[in-house]
Amino acid sequence: MRKKTLLALICAAVGFGCASSGDLPPLQTVAKLDINRYLGKWHEIARYDHRFQRGCVGSTAEYALLPDGRISVTNTCREEDEPGKVRQSTGVAWVDDPAEPAKLRVRFFWPFSAAYWVIALDEEYQWAVVGHPSRDYLWILSRTPTMDEELYQKILALITAQRYDVGKLKKM
Repeated sequence: MRKKTLLALICAAVGFGCASSGDLPPLQTVAKLDINRYLGKWHEIARYDHRFQRGCVGSTAEYALLPDGRISVTNTCREEDEPGKVRQSTGVAWVDDPAEPAKLRVRFFWPFSAAYWVIALDEEYQWAVVGHPSRDYLWILSRTPTMDEELYQKILALITAQRYDVGKLKKM
């Protein structure tokens, strides 16, 4: 019982879900992910809203390869209530298993890390969908700050097929 309570407290402190997905089928990731093509700047088009991003608008994520093979992660946004104020967090990501390159881990403070799974990806790496195996976290990303509505609807259909609740998405 103590281990479960400790795990729940850690998950709450970190802000990442550790809950199981219950009766849902396992979350599927993309079959191939070329990390070098994934690097660079991504704009947040929509997300599930969580405490650690609440009040953020104009969010971007920038990924760069580190000398040790891991990936630096820099998340930046503007404060919704104070448009001139910028919030930034830096972390590191890595692939645990080269056989499953779309299943990354990300850490913003040691020793806690969380799953960062690429579950949909444009062939040209112009948009991506990132989720968590619990289905409690979801981001739609684009290389551009805006996205065509027809494409957005197509992505929503992909997310729905993965059994995400698109009604919880907050479009930016």
